[in-house]
Amino acid sequence: MDQATELLWAGFQGLDAEALPPGFSPGGWVLFARNLDPDPAGPERCHRLIRGLRARSDRPLAIAIDQEGGTVSRLRVWTGPTPTLRQLWTSGGVSACARWGRLWGRGLRLLGIDVDFAPSAELYDGLPGTGLGERAASGDPQEVAQAVGAFLSGLESAEVRGCLKHFPGLGGTRVDSHQALPVLEDREQIERNLGPFRALAHEDRLVMVAHLKTPCTEGLPASLHPGSVVGNPWGIRGRWIPDDMEMGGCHDWPWPERVRRCLEAGHEALLVCQTPAGIQACAQAVEALPESLWAPALERFRSLRSGLKPALDGPFDQAAWDAWMVEVKRAAGAGG
Repeated sequence: MDQATELLWAGFQGLDAEALPPGFSPGGWVLFARNLDPDPAGPERCHRLIRGLRARSDRPLAIAIDQEGGTVSRLRVWTGPTPTLRQLWTSGGVSACARWGRLWGRGLRLLGIDVDFAPSAELYDGLPGTGLGERAASGDPQEVAQAVGAFLSGLESAEVRGCLKHFPGLGGTRVDSHQALPVLEDREQIERNLGPFRALAHEDRLVMVAHLKTPCTEGLPASLHPGSVVGNPWGIRGRWIPDDMEMGGCHDWPWPERVRRCLEAGHEALLVCQTPAGIQACAQAVEALPESLWAPALERFRSLRSGLKPALDGPFDQAAWDAWMVEVKRAAGAGG
């Protein structure tokens, strides 16, 4: 069932590839702050970690991270504080968003990372306790589309693939989907939230689907509902992936149902990022399903990975990293 396990885009514990259990070979890995050594030599160690991940696989891998800047900045252990997307938009508009997209893209490529689960395409609402805050550029859908589009263009100009999140939009919700399932009943707000996705999604763009209940999800999170993924009524297309399947927003659905519904909805990879137990449960749930259900998703995930340009090319370039760090700190000090 190695092919079925290839559907997973998994997190892991540890700072070195040697710490991973042998024999487990997902199609992608996701790095978190827990995988990044804060020591000054940490960037080189991260580069070595990613080389090790690629060396232990006989297939193309997708190596991802959440690097938005601001509050969601895995690289903060090295860069220190950096502006949020909202700060970039309000202080420098399109040019600042594009500049930081390019900066993050260049830094990620130096480390060996080829996918960034960023930026957030939510609408700013100022509501506390949702985990969004200034990750959202503006409360105006057109302005969000401009900010997000500029960030994506900058990121992708450095040959790092970006990701629109969290479809169909968490603006106006009241709880953090990491902890529980948000509910959004306001159809006008839902329509406004869709604006940036309408403007920027396309068939080859990664789109991460939220754990979010709306009037059209039939009691399910959008991430598990076919009518909110491939079958969405708005005609929005993308390379669909669910938000982390260990989050509280989908916790009420047992793993076998969670996985089956994700695949029926049309996702092409399964994000499971936090615990060995969750990864094992997800893998076992995939393996219990008929091949006819997971094989189409696997084919799409393989096509995504084969289209990535591997960011590793030779040894870690310490001089380039040092120069990049100087540029980041200068830009952060200037407010964007």
